[in-house]
Amino acid sequence: MKGHDEMLLKAPEEWEPDAPHRAPPDFTVPPKRRRGRLGIFLAVIAVALLGGGIYSGMRSRAAEEATLAASTDQAAVPFVDVVHPQADAPDQELSLPGQTTAFTDTPIYARTNGYLTHWYFDIGAHVRKGQLLAQIETPELDEQLRQAQADLTTSEANAKLAGITAARTANLLKTQSVSTQERDNAAGAYAADQAIVASRQADVARLLELQSYEKVYAPFDGVITARNTDVGDLINAGAGAPSTQLFHMMATSTLRIYVAVPEANAPDMHAGATPTVTLDEYPGQVFHGTLVRTDGSINPISRTLLVEVDVDNPGGLLLPGAYVFVHFELPGRTRSVTIPSNALLFRSAGLQVGVARNGVATLVPITIGRDYGDRVEVTTGLQPDDQVIVNPSDSLVTGTAVRVTSSAPREPA
Repeated sequence: MKGHDEMLLKAPEEWEPDAPHRAPPDFTVPPKRRRGRLGIFLAVIAVALLGGGIYSGMRSRAAEEATLAASTDQAAVPFVDVVHPQADAPDQELSLPGQTTAFTDTPIYARTNGYLTHWYFDIGAHVRKGQLLAQIETPELDEQLRQAQADLTTSEANAKLAGITAARTANLLKTQSVSTQERDNAAGAYAADQAIVASRQADVARLLELQSYEKVYAPFDGVITARNTDVGDLINAGAGAPSTQLFHMMATSTLRIYVAVPEANAPDMHAGATPTVTLDEYPGQVFHGTLVRTDGSINPISRTLLVEVDVDNPGGLLLPGAYVFVHFELPGRTRSVTIPSNALLFRSAGLQVGVARNGVATLVPITIGRDYGDRVEVTTGLQPDDQVIVNPSDSLVTGTAVRVTSSAPREPA
């Protein structure tokens, strides 16, 4: 083995020529060792390829996961529709229910006792002021009047005689025919008789006035709405018994309408305003009224202001007691905006709206004024440039990321 190695260290030229013929040495790697090395090389390549594939797969999967996470986060941001508040609330019409009442509504009673002998008008009759409605027979009063007139005649005669006596005694005193005392007594008697005459005259005048009440006249132009008596009824006008209402009258040429206006609209109620009146009996027809007065105070129970509106009714189309709607024109309020009603959020902290600012939702507390139905007036909390979220989710809170999908153009003020 050693000789073989030394031979290998020598160059071919130094080999011995006379050496026995030998096959040249085989410098190739044995097949078994060659196969082992090839396997190791192939294994290294396979491991390298496998490692590269795994690394590439891991990088691809990490990129896909990052993309998926970004997509998920992006998809989790809700889309919202926004609108711009409308600057300044528009003029509006405040419609409130009311009930018509007659401008003058009064019962008519008798002022004297007796029996009804005749009535001239029934319910629904239009009468003029001073027209005779009924007539009462008063036999007892007539007798009292005749007695009073007789007493007046007697007192007048006594007074006349006392006057003559007083004048005579005054002349006799000048000749010292009577004493001063007699002259004074005569003058006093005359003055007393004159007072009695005045008393009798007042009594006669009172009875004449009562007798005039035998005829019942209409106190104003109006309509008879009730007749509660008939011929032969006993009419009692005394204080000791309930009086009988003969007629009930209403003046309907002008009607009053009393309306309870909410406290929030009380500052807009001014005398001289001209609201309109509508009612179901006359669809499409409008009656014009005038706000004449308010009661000047807020009802602490209903929180309303009582307003009186007078409506001319020359044709009699409107009837007392009718249910009507009174429409008031209210001016717009400055420095206020209107938003859709579906933008409101009712939270425990109060009324709020969501506003989109820089891709983030912010809950803003607001104060509302008037309600227009599909829109509400906002007096504080919003500006015309704000992006108000409509149909907000109940889970919307301040800081929630949002994406704006649309922004409605501002409506003209």
